[in-house]
Amino acid sequence: MSAKRRNYTDRSGFTEDFFKVRDFLKRIHQTGYKDENWLWSRWEYMFSHPQLDETHLSRIGIWEYGDKIVALANYEDRLGHAWFSFDRAYAHLKPELLEYAEQHLSRENGDGTKNIRVLINDHDPEFQSIAKEHGFVQTERGEPTSEYVPPDTFPDTTPPKGFSIVSLAEENDLKKIDRALWRGFDHPGEPPADGIEDRKKMQSGPDFRKDLTMAVKAPNGNFVSFSGMWYVRDTDYALVEPVATDPDYRGLGLGRCAVLEGIRRCVNEGSKVAYVGSSQQFYLSIGFRLLFYSHWWEKGV
Repeated sequence: MSAKRRNYTDRSGFTEDFFKVRDFLKRIHQTGYKDENWLWSRWEYMFSHPQLDETHLSRIGIWEYGDKIVALANYEDRLGHAWFSFDRAYAHLKPELLEYAEQHLSRENGDGTKNIRVLINDHDPEFQSIAKEHGFVQTERGEPTSEYVPPDTFPDTTPPKGFSIVSLAEENDLKKIDRALWRGFDHPGEPPADGIEDRKKMQSGPDFRKDLTMAVKAPNGNFVSFSGMWYVRDTDYALVEPVATDPDYRGLGLGRCAVLEGIRRCVNEGSKVAYVGSSQQFYLSIGFRLLFYSHWWEKGV
């Protein structure tokens, strides 16, 4: 089946091509997350993230058969790293995807050279072999994927005495969110004032769900743990992103409560599994299991 390639046409924002790609990613992942490394929710998270360099969006490659997208080659926040997604019936496009990334998604270095790194799943020996043939070299381990399959009896998500869980539908205090994430990702001191605009942008996605995004409140009223959650009812999986706990409040089980409460709400709406792009012990200890790792493959262009 012959597919035609074109470039992503929208410069920024949630416009026609954004939704076409989002729906393609939903379609290919509907029955599981075993072969690819990019979910629809990560696509939306990318477009609502303040670090996205929108000046290169037209370099994203789209392959279509008729009016249906069948493959995608994209960067995330800036050039130099590439991810691939494809309909299983179009796995023969793998060499073309690699060549496209070399030509259009590489990073220009200060010395006049270019390089590109692509992510290939460890259980895809065919793609690994193709990468070797194209001169790519496997480097360090990249992104792990872990999943949470809800048990018959869902765990208790009640936080310790004095703490409470709220969704952003109940209390969407951007200053509290910004402080929890700033401190939760181990930045020193208090967050800069301009972080509030970033938090607004990160809630701008068309499928952002305040009612699934959870925060744990300390007795003093501050948010001290945060768990983002991405889910829509026409899929059977959820994605956990981002998760952070204030270092002054770690070890109390607050992150566990926030993550599992978000998953519990997704399960109640029909989600069969939740994914997270991590193999940290924190996730494994609350019931996630590692599915697979990926490695970066690099080439000078």
